[in-house]
Amino acid sequence: MKASLRIRLWFSLLLVLLPLSFLLALRMGTVDISYRDIIQVFLAHLHLVSTPIDPLHEAIIWQLRLPRLLLALLAGGGLSLVGVLMQALVRNPLAEPYVLGLSGGASVGAALFSLGFLPPLLHLHLSMPLAAFAGAVLAIGIVFLLARRGPVLSASRLLLAGVALSSFLAALTSFLAFASPEPDKIRMMLFWLLGSFSLATWAQLPVPSGTTLGGFLIALLLTRALDAFLLGEEQALHLGFHTERLKRGLLVLAALVTSTLVAFTGVIGFVGLIVPHTSRMLVGPSHARVLPISFLLGALLMIWTDTFARTMFPGQEIPVGILTALLGVPFFLFLLQQLKQEVF
Repeated sequence: MKASLRIRLWFSLLLVLLPLSFLLALRMGTVDISYRDIIQVFLAHLHLVSTPIDPLHEAIIWQLRLPRLLLALLAGGGLSLVGVLMQALVRNPLAEPYVLGLSGGASVGAALFSLGFLPPLLHLHLSMPLAAFAGAVLAIGIVFLLARRGPVLSASRLLLAGVALSSFLAALTSFLAFASPEPDKIRMMLFWLLGSFSLATWAQLPVPSGTTLGGFLIALLLTRALDAFLLGEEQALHLGFHTERLKRGLLVLAALVTSTLVAFTGVIGFVGLIVPHTSRMLVGPSHARVLPISFLLGALLMIWTDTFARTMFPGQEIPVGILTALLGVPFFLFLLQQLKQEVF
């Protein structure tokens, strides 16, 4: 099969699977709701029908499941996007926001605000992402400083610094929860450490939607530069790209998308590791193909991960980060074993 045909087939398949999965996930849950009821709820909110609908079904679909699934879609696509950017930036296949400390830094910043240690700077839905953004930028800055040996960025030091800092930041988040002046918020510790979409509301969605979709569009404009980075910074410079300016821009973009998502979902690890590698296996290394495929595949993965998290045990909900770690850690160790000669 020709490469171009295979790529079109995969892209078409994901475009079909994503809305079908979204619709199926809307139906699944403790309360089983028919497709007919789901369609009626949508039509009623679009003011296309005036038929009375079950208020319980309306509340479950429109107020609980729909914003939750939309946030899951954004989180899966956004974290996959950041994984692609970080792997291209440092030319390391093991790089991703969780491993490099971006998610941990964002969680500390968000926790400082949410647990009452920082006063609100702006509107509530903007203050928390800003605090998370500051934490993410600080964390990735520390990791890069520790990983540099002169002008050279050491891949082994990058991974070791990222893993160490991530563990430290997770411990710091836990400490903040226990030291919070508002003890009733201590349960938020699990939210920041393990990730969940259970707090999703319509009011929250504009901020992660804007940063994630905006970041995706910006990344699409940088596909040639990302391809050039795979050849090395010197080669990218010879091709006419301002490498230092581009690196700073990519770091800010990665920190902005990651921190916004962490502010509303907590820390969800390894999505940015699993999805980009799977995408490259499907469509090759070109970022013009990898970015959209990764976004769609990440969204699909997160929709089903969240669906399993809330339906696996009736009446209970598993934090999403637990399931992504169960998938991601073996994947990480497998890649580490395969690439150990290149990484260390």
